[in-house]
Amino acid sequence: MDATTTTERIREICLRLPEATERLSHGSPAFFVRGKKQFVMLWPDGHHDHEFPHLWCAAPPGTQEELIAADPARFFRPPYVGHRGWVGVRLDRDPDWSEIAELCEDAFRTLAPTTLLTRLDEQD
Repeated sequence: MDATTTTERIREICLRLPEATERLSHGSPAFFVRGKKQFVMLWPDGHHDHEFPHLWCAAPPGTQEELIAADPARFFRPPYVGHRGWVGVRLDRDPDWSEIAELCEDAFRTLAPTTLLTRLDEQD
């Protein structure tokens, strides 16, 4: 899958969340709750030592360790935000887009205020 298609899919997933916004951060698409708290960072062409398309997602406590232990070929501890529990996920190995959507929603839920979580639950 090329970088444009990957970006479009991630954009579609993230922008369906209530009051989610997108803007460039460090030259790559990033997604924010109400334009303030970043919940997903997309690196469609890779970043630093990870020269493959991937996401960095905010995650609930313990999730990073759990995912990496379960599948270290697909999940990793990203630089800069890994110490805060964020998880990196590769997008170059035929990703399960339903799972990617769940990871992005979990990232949103990790940082969004209760009012937006209520709206999200009402959408489902």
